[in-house]
Amino acid sequence: MSDFTANTSSPPQEATFGDYLALLKPRVMSLVVFTAFVGLMVAPQGVPPMVGFTAILFIALGGGASGALNMWYDADIDAVMKRTSGRPIPSGRVAPGEALGLGLWLSALSVVMLGLAANWFAAGFLAFTIFFYAVVYTIWLKRSTPQNIVIGGAAGAFPPMIGWAVATGGVSLESVLMFALVFMWTPPHFWALALFMKSDYDAAKVPMLTVTHGRPHTRKMILAYTLLLSPVAIAAGLTTIGGPVYLAAAVVLNLIFVKGGYDIWRRTEDAARADDYRTEKKVFRFSLLYLFLHFGALLVEAGLRSVGLGGW
Repeated sequence: MSDFTANTSSPPQEATFGDYLALLKPRVMSLVVFTAFVGLMVAPQGVPPMVGFTAILFIALGGGASGALNMWYDADIDAVMKRTSGRPIPSGRVAPGEALGLGLWLSALSVVMLGLAANWFAAGFLAFTIFFYAVVYTIWLKRSTPQNIVIGGAAGAFPPMIGWAVATGGVSLESVLMFALVFMWTPPHFWALALFMKSDYDAAKVPMLTVTHGRPHTRKMILAYTLLLSPVAIAAGLTTIGGPVYLAAAVVLNLIFVKGGYDIWRRTEDAARADDYRTEKKVFRFSLLYLFLHFGALLVEAGLRSVGLGGW
């Protein structure tokens, strides 16, 4: 962690509950909760509702713990990026030590309680996920390689596997494909963002692909990853968690996403600047819908199977 000094240009403000909640990155946590919930619901073995609720709660807390640890370590970066300068630590509302303590305490609590409520395999998986995000991605990869999002994306892809492990106590092809769906989606999603947020990454000296290899290369890689993602997404529909509803959704969504990747690839920087990166922003927004609808379709298939109508 680089030397960090909170913004002292204005009188310090007392932290509110909302500031501590912001440390947990609630928007990221919502993705963790949703994909973990889907992983739990599509598993072949069911769990009692209270066990399922408790498991998802502590998976969410584990995701929040990762966010707090990330904000603690990245406070110096956050302070110079427009998008993040208002976060609780760089704004001086929360002390770095408080964020670190919260992150460590929630990490221990979430792992132990998930083990007691569900099983220790799932708890160990959660512990590894927190470690991967806080140490492998935040401390090591983020500041050292343009592959930070590619490799580090695994941290955000583990939750559906954890949800599956809560129900089954293990790993299967289906859970690996859910992981692969999120893992392959992460680079084009973040690189689309980086195309119109490049000045932030330049200022913070974060080696995002747009900084180290330039925007034209990033555009090529977005198209490449949307093409590689498509067969992974469709393959999940051919397993026991898939079915005609999911497969139809996957085909349509991936055609749209590949078209978006193609539109980004063929754009020149002059054209992008002229319309304020309209296409890149459109693809970024669609990428959020893309992931939600894939996992939503898996949930629909699980519901249909429960009444004897879904699946193959």
